[in-house]
Amino acid sequence: MIGSWKRGRRVVEVPCTIEIERTADSLHAHVDLQGIEIEPGDEVIVHDAPTSIPFGESTIVHSRATVVLAGRVERLMARITGYFELTELYEVGFSPGRTP
Repeated sequence: MIGSWKRGRRVVEVPCTIEIERTADSLHAHVDLQGIEIEPGDEVIVHDAPTSIPFGESTIVHSRATVVLAGRVERLMARITGYFELTELYEVGFSPGRTP
């Protein structure tokens, strides 16, 4: 893990494993960061990830990722914002009224 500071936020570079599958059963991409836990407000940039693979294939690629860790205020704001955005979904899903 390599660390530095950017705008008062800690920047860490970590190894990662990228799993991509594009088959009839599944279409997904998953990144496993090694040596760090991501929390609300953190930013992740994955370097040299494949942008596409042929249909019917899956692949695993080892690469590096840059993680910008949020400070206390950014974490708190991310949690509060996430809570209010989630409650907005409740309002849409359960709003009374007639359908046209």
